[in-house]
Amino acid sequence: MTKDVEKFLVSVCVFALAGIASAQDLPRSGTISWHTGWKFTGEVMNVAEGHIELHGKAIGTSFNNNGSGPLHLGAAECVAAIFLINGSGSNVGYCSFGDADGDRIFTEFTGKVGLPNGYDEGTNVISGGTGKYTGISGSGPWKCKGVGSNGGLHCVQRLDYKLP
Repeated sequence: MTKDVEKFLVSVCVFALAGIASAQDLPRSGTISWHTGWKFTGEVMNVAEGHIELHGKAIGTSFNNNGSGPLHLGAAECVAAIFLINGSGSNVGYCSFGDADGDRIFTEFTGKVGLPNGYDEGTNVISGGTGKYTGISGSGPWKCKGVGSNGGLHCVQRLDYKLP
């Protein structure tokens, strides 16, 4: 083997290993801040005058606020149940947030909807994860606002997390 071929193979291995290491390196604790674009679809039930129950799902894509890193360019999927009295109320549900590697963080959420400021707000609590997020725990706030008239939502989220 020539010296040039050896140098090339060493370079390829170094870059490949660096890519693997950076994809797996996640500090043992920290904060992940990201935003998500959603499409919410569901079923509405008018159960009494001014009282609405609904359930549905939101499908979207997440983007780390730094432009790379945890939960960047990943699938986002949630199911939710919402109860409104005269336009405001509460919601509960479950979400999974992924990244470009396909690893996921799972959350349970609660919140208030129809707030006077036009936003829905609440808390995500981490219930688990896969891949680099295995064993993750923590929580953080979320805040969403409707976009357009066809079920579009834009949400900002933060998780303060710990890994084992």
